[in-house]
Parts: sequence; C-alpha cells; structure tokens
Amino acid sequence: MTNKTKLLPLIPALWASVFDIFITTVYQPKEYWQGNLSIANEGNPIGALFMKHHVSGLFVISGIWLILIVLLGYHLPRKFSRVFLLFALIAHSFGASTWLSMHLGFTSTMFFILLNSILYLAVDEYVRKNEEVDHYRANINVTE
Repeated sequence: MTNKTKLLPLIPALWASVFDIFITTVYQPKEYWQGNLSIANEGNPIGALFMKHHVSGLFVISGIWLILIVLLGYHLPRKFSRVFLLFALIAHSFGASTWLSMHLGFTSTMFFILLNSILYLAVDEYVRKNEEVDHYRANINVTE
C-alpha cells in the first residue's frame, strides 16, 4: 500500500472531526469565551472536562485527538484502521449533527450525514481500486 492510499482514508474522519470542532466552537455562548467556563456546552465528557478547565481546552484535546486519528489511522493494520476511521467519522458526524439539528434543523443534519457517507464511500472505493491495481502490477512483475 502506497503512502497516498494510506493517507486518503484519513480524509473523511479528519473532515468530520474538524467540522465538529468548528461547529462546537461557533456555538459556545459568548460568556464561555469571556471566561465563564462553567457554561461550556459539550456532549463528550472528556471534551467537556477540558473545556471547563481552560478556555483553550477544546483546542488542546482536539489537537491531541486529530493527531491520534492520523497516527492510528495511518499505522494500524488496514482492517483495524478502517474500523477506527469509520468510528471517528460516525462519532463526529453524530456530534456535529446535534449542533446542526439544534441550530439549522433536521434537513441540514441529513445533508451533512449524506455528504459524509458519500465522501467515505468515494475514498474507500478509490483506495480499493488502487490496491487492486497495485496488486495486479506486483503480480505482473513477479511473473516476468
């Protein structure tokens, strides 16, 4: 598997994670950003803990999480990587959808989930085709 085909599957999980972080940031009350950390609004208990301790807590835990997505998604064996990256995609699609539904309605949530599903399947299909081509090329080189 080439570096390109190992990096591409990271895109859907990273996209959903970054969007979830972004929308969580946008919809925090202005009082939170002014220092009232007790009103942090986050469904993930780990994220909420970080947010209630420092105004930059969301960014610290998010940075660590994004690095973990890249490291685990890239270095785990293919089967485990696919499960982990799909988990991250689903978890962050859910997280972001709670904000979308609350502020922009049901349709925005369904559109977001549809977009993430299409992105995941498109990347997965592209990677699988490249793996088949690489496997075919490797077999041709062995027989020659």
